[in-house]
Parts: sequence; C-alpha cells; structure tokens
Amino acid sequence: MTKLKIVAILLLIILPHCSFAQPKVTNDIGIIAGVSEMRSDYGQRGETKSNINNMGFGIALVHYAGFSYFDNLNEYFKEHFKVRSELSYSKTKMQHYGEWVGKTSLTSKQLQAMRGSTQLFNVGCQLEYSLKNLHDFEREIGSFAPYVSIGPQFSYYDAKAWSTMGEIGTSLTTPLKYLIPSNGHPNGYSNESKTVFSATLNIGTRYKLTPLTDLVLDIRAQFFTSDWVDGLNPKKDLFKENKNNDWLTFIGLGYVIYLDN
Repeated sequence: MTKLKIVAILLLIILPHCSFAQPKVTNDIGIIAGVSEMRSDYGQRGETKSNINNMGFGIALVHYAGFSYFDNLNEYFKEHFKVRSELSYSKTKMQHYGEWVGKTSLTSKQLQAMRGSTQLFNVGCQLEYSLKNLHDFEREIGSFAPYVSIGPQFSYYDAKAWSTMGEIGTSLTTPLKYLIPSNGHPNGYSNESKTVFSATLNIGTRYKLTPLTDLVLDIRAQFFTSDWVDGLNPKKDLFKENKNNDWLTFIGLGYVIYLDN
C-alpha cells in the first residue's frame, strides 16, 4: 500500500505539470478502454497462439492540453501538438503456449501448469503530434485526425506466478530454468510488487463525432526497463531466448470531450 500511496502522490505532482495548467491552455478529457497483451517470458517467442491467448484488458483516463491561444508559440506547433497526460490500469493473465508444452515430458507438463498475472498502474505524459491541423479537424464533422505520440510512464506492477500442479518453486512443479537464481532473485520467477519506468509509443486517430466530442482509436507499445514485470526472468546468460525486457501492447477505443470550446 505504501507504493500505491507513492504512485498517488506522484500523480498529483506530475499531471499538473504535464498538462501545463494555465488559463490559455485548452483542455480535453476522455476515457479509453481495450485489450492489452504482455509480450513476456510466457510462451514461445513469436508464437501467434501465445500472443492471442495471453491477453487482458486495460483502461485509461486521459487529459489533453492544447496551445492554440498561446501568442508566443510557433504557429505550426500550436496547430499540430498537444500534451497528453494519463492514468491507466491493465491486467493480463498468462500461460505457456507453443511446441514445448505439447509434449509428454515432465518439463512440458510443468510448463502447461504454469500460470501468471500482472496488474499495472501507470501515470505519465506524452507529446502528441497530429498529422491534421487541429483547428481544421475541429471544424469538420466526420473527419479523421491521425496522430503519433511518445513519452515516459511511471508504473506500479503486481506480478504473480503459480502452478496448477501445486506450490511453485519445487522440482516437482517448476521447470529447472525457473529454479536457477537470476538477476538478484533466488529463482527465475518472482511474486513481487514494485515500481518501474517505461517508454510509450502510441499511434492512432481521432474521429470528429460532434463539435465538442471525438472518438479515438489508440494503439500503444509500452517498453519497460525491467524483465520482471510478468513475474518471469530466467537467467539470460544460460537461456539465450530470454533476450528482451518485458513490453506491452494495447489497442483501445475511447471518447473525448472538449471542455473549453
């Protein structure tokens, strides 16, 4: 709970600065919900079944700050950029898929029985670039405004790993690769709650529904600075397939309201 309090405090500190809350700033608020997928150490790398089945859900509360009424800013910047700040949550359940779980060996059965879940609470901001002139978009009902955005996130994650064969962490239930100490942990798995930084890249589009409302299609890739976010991290020196830190993809639909028009 202490870490959750830290996240809440950081939210109160970060979001006002990300949003540049000043009288001349325009404000939009919205909500985006959709499916999330953890690109993790569960399943075989590149296995389509792993990607499809290891999906969860996510939801985000977003705020957009625009600069249309700033006299001392570059005209192009004012008409194409906004600062987006958000608070988001996602939960993903995971298990192993691929050729190694389709065999009859003890290791295959242990892999089949492994389960995991990760909950994520994120707070951060992004600089969002609209390909369409923002004022032109606001005047054209039924028009689209594609965008791309990039920015940092601060996350609190809660990772769990277990086995349907019994208590995880014994040679009877857990494959050897997850019993070897890894990256300062006693095993290659961990049930832990910690904080982590990440970088996000979003692409998407707005659709002008009414003069004061938009629909949003948002696609995100979120790259973490840790490989423990999913609860698994077998020793990289021994298991070369464990190459990258965890990352997450998200596809969502949203609704945005203009507050200042």
